[in-house]
Amino acid sequence: MLNLPANSKQHLIIFTRYPEPGKTKTRLIPVLGDVGAANLQREMTEHTIFQVQELQKAIDISVEVRFAGGDSQLMQDWLGLDLVYQYQGEGDLGLRMARSLFDAFQSGAEKVIIIGTDCPGVNAQILATAFENLHDFDLVLGSAIDGGYYLIALRQPIPELFVNIEWGTAQVFQTTVDIAQKLNLSYVNLSPLADVDRPEDLPIWEQALAGKIKRSL
Repeated sequence: MLNLPANSKQHLIIFTRYPEPGKTKTRLIPVLGDVGAANLQREMTEHTIFQVQELQKAIDISVEVRFAGGDSQLMQDWLGLDLVYQYQGEGDLGLRMARSLFDAFQSGAEKVIIIGTDCPGVNAQILATAFENLHDFDLVLGSAIDGGYYLIALRQPIPELFVNIEWGTAQVFQTTVDIAQKLNLSYVNLSPLADVDRPEDLPIWEQALAGKIKRSL
């Protein structure tokens, strides 16, 4: 069971990886090197958490970081003590996401969003919209331009959405929609956004950084 705040029915789960050189953003190692790829993972995770903290100023949500690699102490040293950290555990991405959703609903959450840290376009407004859409829809998805999704939101655990999917392929989003239709779930898709996974995606991150610098001036 997670220690969720008793009054927080809206729960956000961030999937990330401890930025250990050679173990993260491996498709970018040929252009960035082991350390450069790990630094990008670090920066993108911090960017995502900043957006989540902006959302926390506006609405009441609890936040949890599900991590792979490293350990709870390393995660706390990196991202601070005011987040809940949980190890992702074993299994493919689908099994790990389904497990995190089950735990959150068991702990009293009524609306749960999962996001990763690969998509710099995810901001507080998009996350707020996803929570709002759960008033009216069983499932909210944010489709990634590469055919995956950057966000999934539910108001109950639906493990069928996470099995028999070839994770990391261009069919993930469409397969998920097909399963939702078979289950007669109502769903809505948020604005498509781009992931940063491959060398050709790096300009997307550079644009996000440029926008951030501009906002802080």
